[in-house]
Amino acid sequence: MAGQLGVLNALDVAKTQWYHFTAIVIAGMGFFTDAYDLFCISLVTKLLGRIYYTQPGAAKPGTLPPRVQSSVTGVALCGTLAGQLFFGWLGDKMGRKKVYGLTLVLMVVCSIASGLSFGSTPKGVMATLCFFRFWLGFGIGGDYPLSATIMSEYANKKTRGAFIAAVFAMQGFGILAGGVVALVVSYAYDQKYKVPTYEQDPEASLVPAFDYVWRIVLMCGAVPAALTYYWRMKMPETARYTALVAKNAKQAAADMSKVLQVELEAEEEKVKELTENEGNKYGLFSKEFVKRHGLHLVGTTTTWFLLVLFCPSNMLSN
Repeated sequence: MAGQLGVLNALDVAKTQWYHFTAIVIAGMGFFTDAYDLFCISLVTKLLGRIYYTQPGAAKPGTLPPRVQSSVTGVALCGTLAGQLFFGWLGDKMGRKKVYGLTLVLMVVCSIASGLSFGSTPKGVMATLCFFRFWLGFGIGGDYPLSATIMSEYANKKTRGAFIAAVFAMQGFGILAGGVVALVVSYAYDQKYKVPTYEQDPEASLVPAFDYVWRIVLMCGAVPAALTYYWRMKMPETARYTALVAKNAKQAAADMSKVLQVELEAEEEKVKELTENEGNKYGLFSKEFVKRHGLHLVGTTTTWFLLVLFCPSNMLSN
């Protein structure tokens, strides 16, 4: 293509190679972790109610008050919204790679911190849990758009849709993993303590050690994220950002030469021409943006809206 940089054209026409699958795994593990962290909380809300809100002598075990349950399960989504706006902007300013690593660190730290929530009263524990869950969601909000962006900028034109779909499919595996981890941990504790039902013996059924169950489930979300940190940091910055935003044609050519294992020319003059062309500069809310990308934006945001509209009904259910 005459108006496109050689390094970007090389990525568009490249045959499917090992680095494509590496990118799928790295970006996909982000979606895997995002889904695990967002959905696993619904699996432990009954246990939280039983541990912290059971009243002595009550006929039934305790449950989370409606407002507390809504806060615990929904606060991460509020953080996700804020994180998408902030890290999406920051990714355009600092680069995808740096911000990608930052979101991962935030997710790992907050996953562990969620499991270490503390307080001298049930309200105190729930408050610290909500605090850490918000910042966990903040990191997840940054990981979502960056994972999709990195995969799309690394993929070739022919298989771009399939590769992005593969990355998004990891979300389903993350939800499944949350259920499996919760079952395994619960089963292990049940086998160890052999507690009676609440109806048989209310006091004996509330074993203090079960407080660790929900904490372990939440902290396990840090494992897949931590395992991919090294590989995320080894990934070079995407060529589109390096060339067109950072305006470093040499670095873009060098990075993609290693990835594609071909020699690519650093087109510094062409980069300068493309970045200084006023016709390529327009704001998000400008008429030019609406003209060029309005339909794409409406189509994409509508499908995301429908996804988010129906997914929380599953997440908030017990």
